[in-house]
Formats: sequence, structure tokens, C-alpha cells
Amino acid sequence: MKFFTAIICTIVLLSACGLGQADSTITEEKKYEKIKETLEQTEQKNASKFITVQGDKKKNLLGQTVVKANVTNNAKIVTYKDVTIKISFYSKTKALLEEDIETVYEAIAPGASTHFKSKFFTPKGTDSVGFIVESAKF
Repeated sequence: MKFFTAIICTIVLLSACGLGQADSTITEEKKYEKIKETLEQTEQKNASKFITVQGDKKKNLLGQTVVKANVTNNAKIVTYKDVTIKISFYSKTKALLEEDIETVYEAIAPGASTHFKSKFFTPKGTDSVGFIVESAKF
């Protein structure tokens, strides 16, 4: 009789331990999905924090300012598209001379980059260019 009681107690104990691990695994998966959702929402709400633009300018033979830049998606989950960029032209003293808007109509996956090139007739005295991400769709 003691033998059967010991076997039954052992089975119950092992079953209880196994169920606890399954519950723990499910809880960990739920936590991961919740964190992933939160990260995705953060990336969707704050596109300008996850998209960087780096570029430069030069003059062509027609006197136009040619702006070449790379747009990089630093997000982990969200793919951005139709990125709107404000391009600001500054003088040597950093006075704002003019601003233009450029939209990059491409999908940019997480960790990926794309290139764009635009031509502008900028004001006399333009020395440098600045880029600000205005918006993006996802």
C-alpha cells in the first residue's frame, strides 16, 4: 500500500512541475508579444526618431543645387514608406534661407536604406543643407 501511495505522490508531483513550466513558457511568450507590440506602436508613432537622413549638396552646370541623400530606417519592426523630408538651406552664418519638402516614395524595411537625389534653384549664398524627417507612413 505504501508503494502505491509513493508512486501516486510522485506522479502528482511530476505532473504539477510540468504544468508549472508550461504556464511559465506561455507567460514568457505573452510578455514577449506584448513588448513587441509596444515597440511596434512606439516605432509607428515616432517615425522621425527611427529614420535618419544624411546627405550633401553640389552645384551642377545649370546653377542648380543637387541634393543627394540616404534615408535609413533604424526601426526593428516597422517598414516605413512615403517618407516626407524637409530640406533646409542655410547661409555661412547658419541663417535659414529656404525650405523645401521632398517625399521619398519607397518602402524602407527595418535596417535598410534608400537613396534620393533632387535638384533645386536655391537662394544666393547657400552654404549648407539640413534634413528633418517630417512624417512617414507604415
